[in-house]
Amino acid sequence: MTLPNEAPPAANPVTAESYRILRSRIDLTRLAKHSRDVTERVIHASADFDYLTDLVCDEETLAEGVAALAAGAPVVADSAMVAAGITGCPVICKINEPLTQRLSRTAGISRAAASVRLSFGEAGQGAVWVVGGGPAALMEILSRRVEPALVVGMPVGLAGAAEAKDALRASGLRSVSNVSEKGGPVVAVAAFNALLESALLVAGSTAGWGGDGQPAMADDDGAVW
Repeated sequence: MTLPNEAPPAANPVTAESYRILRSRIDLTRLAKHSRDVTERVIHASADFDYLTDLVCDEETLAEGVAALAAGAPVVADSAMVAAGITGCPVICKINEPLTQRLSRTAGISRAAASVRLSFGEAGQGAVWVVGGGPAALMEILSRRVEPALVVGMPVGLAGAAEAKDALRASGLRSVSNVSEKGGPVVAVAAFNALLESALLVAGSTAGWGGDGQPAMADDDGAVW
Protein backbone atom coordinates (compact mmCIF):
# COMPACT_ATOMS: atom_id res chain seq x y z
CA MET A 1 0.00 0.00 0.00
CA THR A 2 1.36 3.42 -0.93
CA LEU A 3 1.35 5.93 1.91
CA PRO A 4 1.16 9.72 1.35
CA ASN A 5 4.93 10.19 1.69
CA GLU A 6 6.02 7.16 -0.32
CA ALA A 7 6.61 6.53 -4.01
CA PRO A 8 4.75 3.64 -5.68
CA PRO A 9 6.18 0.21 -4.80
CA ALA A 10 9.28 -0.79 -6.75
CA ALA A 11 9.24 2.54 -8.58
CA ASN A 12 12.26 3.26 -10.74
CA PRO A 13 14.63 6.02 -9.53
CA VAL A 14 13.25 8.68 -11.87
CA THR A 15 9.67 8.04 -10.74
CA ALA A 16 10.69 7.94 -7.09
CA GLU A 17 12.52 11.27 -7.45
CA SER A 18 9.53 12.77 -9.26
CA TYR A 19 7.21 11.88 -6.38
CA ARG A 20 9.76 13.19 -3.86
CA ILE A 21 9.86 16.56 -5.64
CA LEU A 22 6.07 16.67 -5.92
CA ARG A 23 5.62 16.03 -2.20
CA SER A 24 8.22 18.63 -1.31
CA ARG A 25 6.23 21.26 -3.19
CA ILE A 26 2.66 20.45 -2.20
CA ASP A 27 0.99 18.84 0.81
CA LEU A 28 -1.92 16.60 -0.16
CA THR A 29 -2.22 14.79 3.15
CA ARG A 30 -5.36 16.73 4.06
CA LEU A 31 -7.21 14.99 1.22
CA ALA A 32 -9.05 11.71 1.77
CA LYS A 33 -7.34 8.60 0.45
CA HIS A 34 -8.85 8.17 -3.04
CA SER A 35 -9.01 11.91 -3.71
CA ARG A 36 -5.36 12.19 -2.70
CA ASP A 37 -4.35 9.25 -4.89
CA VAL A 38 -6.11 10.68 -7.94
CA THR A 39 -4.85 14.22 -7.39
CA GLU A 40 -1.28 13.17 -6.77
CA ARG A 41 -1.16 10.86 -9.77
CA VAL A 42 -2.66 13.47 -12.09
CA ILE A 43 -0.17 16.11 -10.91
CA HIS A 44 2.68 13.65 -11.26
CA ALA A 45 1.63 12.72 -14.80
CA SER A 46 1.09 16.32 -15.95
CA ALA A 47 3.59 18.29 -13.82
CA ASP A 48 0.70 20.72 -13.39
CA PHE A 49 0.03 21.69 -9.78
CA ASP A 50 -3.09 23.62 -10.76
CA TYR A 51 -4.94 20.29 -10.82
CA LEU A 52 -5.12 20.51 -7.03
CA THR A 53 -7.94 23.03 -7.43
CA ASP A 54 -9.06 22.06 -10.94
CA LEU A 55 -10.02 18.46 -10.17
CA VAL A 56 -13.50 17.69 -8.87
CA CYS A 57 -13.21 14.61 -6.64
CA ASP A 58 -15.87 13.21 -4.34
CA GLU A 59 -14.45 10.60 -1.98
CA GLU A 60 -17.60 8.49 -1.74
CA THR A 61 -17.95 8.46 -5.52
CA LEU A 62 -14.33 7.44 -5.98
CA ALA A 63 -14.76 4.65 -3.42
CA GLU A 64 -17.76 3.38 -5.37
CA GLY A 65 -15.66 3.43 -8.54
CA VAL A 66 -12.94 1.41 -6.82
CA ALA A 67 -15.55 -1.08 -5.63
CA ALA A 68 -16.96 -1.41 -9.15
CA LEU A 69 -13.51 -2.08 -10.58
CA ALA A 70 -12.77 -4.61 -7.84
CA ALA A 71 -16.03 -6.36 -8.74
CA GLY A 72 -14.88 -6.67 -12.36
CA ALA A 73 -16.73 -3.80 -14.04
CA PRO A 74 -15.85 -3.46 -17.74
CA VAL A 75 -13.57 -0.56 -18.63
CA VAL A 76 -14.24 1.52 -21.76
CA ALA A 77 -11.82 4.03 -23.30
CA ASP A 78 -12.90 6.76 -25.68
CA SER A 79 -9.67 6.88 -27.68
CA ALA A 80 -6.73 4.73 -28.69
CA MET A 81 -4.37 6.91 -26.65
CA VAL A 82 -6.41 6.38 -23.50
CA ALA A 83 -6.66 2.64 -24.15
CA ALA A 84 -2.90 2.41 -24.69
CA GLY A 85 -2.24 3.98 -21.30
CA ILE A 86 -4.35 1.44 -19.39
CA THR A 87 -2.22 -1.68 -19.09
CA GLY A 88 -3.50 -3.07 -15.80
CA CYS A 89 -6.83 -4.44 -17.07
CA PRO A 90 -8.70 -5.29 -20.27
CA VAL A 91 -10.11 -2.25 -22.08
CA ILE A 92 -12.92 -1.90 -24.60
CA CYS A 93 -12.11 0.68 -27.27
CA LYS A 94 -13.96 0.76 -30.59
CA ILE A 95 -12.57 4.00 -32.03
CA ASN A 96 -10.48 2.41 -34.78
CA GLU A 97 -12.84 -0.39 -35.79
CA PRO A 98 -14.29 -0.33 -39.34
CA LEU A 99 -17.82 -0.58 -37.94
CA THR A 100 -17.23 2.62 -35.99
CA GLN A 101 -16.26 4.47 -39.15
CA ARG A 102 -19.29 3.05 -40.96
CA LEU A 103 -21.68 4.07 -38.18
CA SER A 104 -20.13 7.52 -38.09
CA ARG A 105 -20.82 8.00 -41.81
CA THR A 106 -24.32 6.54 -41.87
CA ALA A 107 -25.56 8.22 -38.68
CA GLY A 108 -23.81 11.53 -39.35
CA ILE A 109 -22.06 11.52 -35.97
CA SER A 110 -18.42 11.78 -34.94
CA ARG A 111 -16.25 8.69 -34.71
CA ALA A 112 -15.99 9.28 -30.96
CA ALA A 113 -19.77 9.23 -30.60
CA ALA A 114 -20.04 6.14 -32.81
CA SER A 115 -17.40 4.44 -30.69
CA VAL A 116 -19.43 5.11 -27.54
CA ARG A 117 -22.54 3.58 -29.08
CA LEU A 118 -20.72 0.42 -30.11
CA SER A 119 -18.81 0.17 -26.84
CA PHE A 120 -22.03 0.42 -24.85
CA GLY A 121 -23.39 -2.49 -26.89
CA GLU A 122 -20.49 -4.61 -25.62
CA ALA A 123 -20.00 -3.24 -22.10
CA GLY A 124 -23.60 -2.59 -21.12
CA GLN A 125 -24.55 -0.74 -17.97
CA GLY A 126 -22.29 -0.53 -14.96
CA ALA A 127 -19.03 0.03 -16.84
CA VAL A 128 -16.25 2.46 -15.99
CA TRP A 129 -15.78 4.95 -18.84
CA VAL A 130 -12.49 6.80 -19.31
CA VAL A 131 -12.73 9.88 -21.55
CA GLY A 132 -9.60 11.85 -22.36
CA GLY A 133 -10.10 12.93 -25.96
CA GLY A 134 -12.53 15.58 -27.16
CA PRO A 135 -15.95 16.29 -25.65
CA ALA A 136 -18.02 14.38 -28.23
CA ALA A 137 -17.61 11.02 -26.50
CA LEU A 138 -18.59 12.48 -23.15
CA MET A 139 -21.71 14.12 -24.56
CA GLU A 140 -22.68 10.83 -26.22
CA ILE A 141 -22.33 9.00 -22.90
CA LEU A 142 -24.68 11.53 -21.33
CA SER A 143 -27.22 11.38 -24.15
CA ARG A 144 -27.39 7.57 -24.28
CA ARG A 145 -28.03 7.04 -20.56
CA VAL A 146 -25.45 4.30 -20.24
CA GLU A 147 -25.81 4.19 -16.41
CA PRO A 148 -22.08 3.87 -15.75
CA ALA A 149 -20.44 2.80 -12.51
CA LEU A 150 -18.10 5.77 -12.94
CA VAL A 151 -17.06 8.24 -15.62
CA VAL A 152 -13.51 9.58 -15.64
CA GLY A 153 -14.39 12.64 -17.69
CA MET A 154 -11.37 14.71 -18.65
CA PRO A 155 -11.70 15.68 -22.31
CA VAL A 156 -9.46 18.47 -23.52
CA GLY A 157 -10.13 21.42 -25.83
CA LEU A 158 -11.10 25.06 -26.08
CA ALA A 159 -14.37 24.28 -27.85
CA GLY A 160 -16.84 22.46 -25.64
CA ALA A 161 -14.62 20.48 -23.27
CA ALA A 162 -15.33 22.54 -20.15
CA GLU A 163 -19.04 22.65 -21.02
CA ALA A 164 -19.16 18.87 -21.45
CA LYS A 165 -17.57 18.40 -18.03
CA ASP A 166 -20.07 20.84 -16.52
CA ALA A 167 -22.85 18.73 -18.05
CA LEU A 168 -21.32 15.56 -16.65
CA ARG A 169 -21.29 16.98 -13.12
CA ALA A 170 -24.84 18.30 -13.52
CA SER A 171 -26.06 14.90 -14.71
CA GLY A 172 -25.69 13.30 -11.29
CA LEU A 173 -23.66 10.41 -12.71
CA ARG A 174 -20.76 9.18 -10.59
CA SER A 175 -17.72 10.91 -11.99
CA VAL A 176 -14.33 12.45 -11.51
CA SER A 177 -13.59 15.43 -13.73
CA ASN A 178 -11.89 18.79 -13.89
CA VAL A 179 -13.30 22.26 -14.35
CA SER A 180 -11.08 23.88 -16.98
CA GLU A 181 -10.58 23.27 -20.70
CA LYS A 182 -7.43 21.26 -20.05
CA GLY A 183 -7.36 17.51 -19.65
CA GLY A 184 -6.45 14.84 -22.17
CA PRO A 185 -5.42 11.18 -22.31
CA VAL A 186 -2.48 11.47 -19.91
CA VAL A 187 -4.49 12.90 -17.02
CA ALA A 188 -7.55 10.71 -17.68
CA VAL A 189 -5.36 7.60 -17.59
CA ALA A 190 -3.57 8.84 -14.48
CA ALA A 191 -6.85 9.31 -12.61
CA PHE A 192 -8.09 5.91 -13.69
CA ASN A 193 -4.85 4.14 -12.81
CA ALA A 194 -4.96 5.59 -9.30
CA LEU A 195 -8.37 3.99 -8.79
CA LEU A 196 -7.38 0.72 -10.44
CA GLU A 197 -4.36 0.46 -8.16
CA SER A 198 -6.68 0.62 -5.15
CA ALA A 199 -9.11 -1.85 -6.72
CA LEU A 200 -6.34 -4.39 -7.26
CA LEU A 201 -5.63 -4.32 -3.51
CA VAL A 202 -9.21 -5.11 -2.45
CA ALA A 203 -9.58 -8.58 -0.95
CA GLY A 204 -11.09 -10.93 -3.54
CA SER A 205 -10.72 -8.33 -6.29
CA THR A 206 -11.46 -9.43 -9.84
CA ALA A 207 -10.02 -6.24 -11.30
CA GLY A 208 -7.13 -6.49 -13.74
CA TRP A 209 -6.26 -9.52 -15.81
CA GLY A 210 -6.42 -12.02 -12.97
CA GLY A 211 -4.02 -14.72 -11.93
CA ASP A 212 -0.52 -14.85 -13.32
CA GLY A 213 -1.67 -13.16 -16.53
CA GLN A 214 -1.83 -9.74 -14.90
CA PRO A 215 0.84 -7.45 -16.37
CA ALA A 216 2.77 -4.87 -14.43
CA MET A 217 1.01 -1.59 -13.88
CA ALA A 218 2.45 1.16 -16.04
CA ASP A 219 3.32 4.42 -14.40
CA ASP A 220 1.82 7.39 -16.21
CA ASP A 221 5.18 8.71 -17.35
CA GLY A 222 5.83 5.47 -19.22
CA ALA A 223 7.87 3.73 -16.54
CA VAL A 224 6.74 0.25 -15.52
CA TRP A 225 6.59 -0.97 -11.95
